[in-house]
Amino acid sequence: MSKVEFKTAYAARVFDEFLAKNPNQPEYAEAAQGILLSIEQFVAKNPKYEEQKLLERFLEPERFIQFKVVWTDDKGKIQVNRGFRCQYNSAIGPYKGGLRFHPSVNASIIKFLGLEQTLKNSLTTLPMGGGKGGSDFDPKGKSDVEIMRFCQSFMTELYRHIGPDTDVPAGDIGVGGREVGYMFGQYKRIRDEHTGVLTGKGLTFGGSLARTEATGYGLCYYTEEALKVILNTSFKGKTVIISGSGNVAIYATEKATQLGAKVIALSDSNGYIVDEEGIKLDVVKQIKEVERGRIKDYVAKAGRGKYFEDKNGSKGIWTVKADIALPCATQNEINLDSAKALVANGVIAVCEGANMPSTPEAQEYFINNNVLYGPAKAANAGGVATSGLEMSQNSERLSWTFEEVDKKLHDIMVNIFYNCYENSKEFGKNKYDLMTGANIGGFKKVAEAMLAQGL
Repeated sequence: MSKVEFKTAYAARVFDEFLAKNPNQPEYAEAAQGILLSIEQFVAKNPKYEEQKLLERFLEPERFIQFKVVWTDDKGKIQVNRGFRCQYNSAIGPYKGGLRFHPSVNASIIKFLGLEQTLKNSLTTLPMGGGKGGSDFDPKGKSDVEIMRFCQSFMTELYRHIGPDTDVPAGDIGVGGREVGYMFGQYKRIRDEHTGVLTGKGLTFGGSLARTEATGYGLCYYTEEALKVILNTSFKGKTVIISGSGNVAIYATEKATQLGAKVIALSDSNGYIVDEEGIKLDVVKQIKEVERGRIKDYVAKAGRGKYFEDKNGSKGIWTVKADIALPCATQNEINLDSAKALVANGVIAVCEGANMPSTPEAQEYFINNNVLYGPAKAANAGGVATSGLEMSQNSERLSWTFEEVDKKLHDIMVNIFYNCYENSKEFGKNKYDLMTGANIGGFKKVAEAMLAQGL
């Protein structure tokens, strides 16, 4: 994280205090710094925030829970992992945010994700606070029974901290429908109640139609509106590169194609494929959703395209020439060099499907070079928005059609864009700076709710 100069003494003082309280937490510090830089001018115009120490209160999670998770593998050996839940802010509703199972998970990453989730949930306009959780458990290479044992042990501790009106987790990296099902089953056994305590559930026990597609579809709905309003264009006739090949990337590919674009590249952690004729999505779905294979298998199965092995994951994908880039893999996958490569190749828009996939330096480079930049907390809010719709259906004991959910999702994403756009026009560097608009739009609602509720 590079040191920056704040324009206001209040923001500078708050960040110095933050760093002193949170040493050796780089992801959390990077997220906090970026948000403070975006909102400091807005905060300066509202002296009540400094008087009530709103920034200090906002940058302190309401609750951070860490616990051990003990389970046995298929060889009968005892394994020990760490579990986390950050209940970041409940000013506008119950804590809401995913669970991530990945070896990289630590306190810093969970806090950063909880902070970002708070603003993202606020932007949806749905009554959801922000939270995040997970474990350093790696589901890759584990049997279904091992994953079930781990999920049951994880929920045996987590259950006491969550509930449909308290904290409603969902999936994230490493946590899909299988894991959610195992955790929901354990919660139900322990609490003897069938409630909407988790979202991303199967359709047979309270899940929502369109939830699988929601993040990828929502990303494209947001991007399409931004292209129309800011650049007076659309997906139609554009070439698109999308990093990742999981759930978000697959359904972003599907929707971008439906909107008239040609997706020419996808990736995974070992490399990327390029198919100038347009990715054959049915092949990708077979490889990733059915066979749980690697993206390199695409070339043989599709009978076309090229595979490029990449020891740095998908870094090379950003050198592929295209009109639009949709990073949908993981955080910090686009650094300054990648951003320069994209701009040099003529990219007109970069909108984020993953959580914070562009480094702060890359974000700045896009905005300063007149590239439409859609930040993750706004552009990928479709997943949590549809989770909120799932919560509503659970509360009503109703199930909406795919078309009903998709229409609500579309409207939410369009409204999120306009919230970002209107705030960016007043406080942003230029019309491409939707990051400033997203941070202010999300913060404003949370801050006012916090003030209204007292200390």
